[in-house]
Amino acid sequence: MKIGLIGLNQTGKTTLFRLLTGKTDSNLESGKNTVNIGTGIVPDERVDFLSGLYKPKKTTYAKIDLTDVAGFAVSENDRGTGASRFLNDVRPCDALVHVLRAFNSDTVIHDNDTIDSARDLEAVETEMLFADLEMIEKRIARIKSGKKVTKEHEVEIELLERCYKALEDGGSIKDMELTQPERVQIRGFSFLTEKPRLAVLNIDEDTEQSKKSQIDTFHSLVKKLQGLCNKLNIPLLELCVQMELEIQSLPIEDRQAFMDDMGITEPGVEVLARAIYELLGLISFLTVGEDEVRAWTIEKGTIAQAAAGKIHTDIERGFIRAEVVKFKDIFELGTMVKVKEKGLFRLEGKQYVVEDGDIINFRFNV
Repeated sequence: MKIGLIGLNQTGKTTLFRLLTGKTDSNLESGKNTVNIGTGIVPDERVDFLSGLYKPKKTTYAKIDLTDVAGFAVSENDRGTGASRFLNDVRPCDALVHVLRAFNSDTVIHDNDTIDSARDLEAVETEMLFADLEMIEKRIARIKSGKKVTKEHEVEIELLERCYKALEDGGSIKDMELTQPERVQIRGFSFLTEKPRLAVLNIDEDTEQSKKSQIDTFHSLVKKLQGLCNKLNIPLLELCVQMELEIQSLPIEDRQAFMDDMGITEPGVEVLARAIYELLGLISFLTVGEDEVRAWTIEKGTIAQAAAGKIHTDIERGFIRAEVVKFKDIFELGTMVKVKEKGLFRLEGKQYVVEDGDIINFRFNV
């Protein structure tokens, strides 16, 4: 699961990268023309509970690979020229997270002087659109300049021209009505506007304590941004990245008290991780034991035999049965023994569709 963090300068994008990866290296300063790459765990209270129950030698959370490209500036006069070299670095990613600024700062000045997250989102989306248009133009020109244009090339050109027209009209390849074979055909281009996107609004730590005029301005900003996100079919989350970073830096035993004082019901990292999973259509199943408690990431709708292959191909090949327990049952009853006593332990076959939070032990023979 590869996620790309994108946005304009001074949005807190690299701070979010630090939060998700736990990296604090000084060379991760924002504004540099480099790409930060790291891996972050997906917080999961189910894994925490099971780890406490089984006391395993090892606890393994699901993971996400993150790419943080340098922020860039976009003005009304240079759209389509400023971001391609940055955005190309996130083409291999499965999804993109727009990091948008809503916080005020006298020391961190916005390139456009004013805070308008809807304007910023539209600017970055426009850069993505232009980058995809440029890629299509180059591919069509390369085909036509070849010695022979085959029937396959003609089909490809027709498809690319449809994509080009959709982008010219201000649309997105993600929202085009394409057949599955057509989606497969263009997959190799890694079009930016085809990728699922999520927007994170980086808010002030003291928004609720601000003056009424500032709160009214903030609500107006959010309303405008939400309207644009609805139009673009992009989910929107609010997150105070700086506060989340402060929470993460606290000793584990002090975090809950701090969150209670601030009126935070759950860490924003967990909210963001769930949103990314939902965006990509992913779920987790769990395996438990004295050696390891682990979360495994799969797509929704995955059958048991294919899920077994996530652990090892031999388990998939020699699949016999899946022993399945629902997490809520072991959470409520406290032990696997009690779950089995209640008859809540099930044996499932190859075609069983794995559900989020299933605790599975695979029987196999090779």
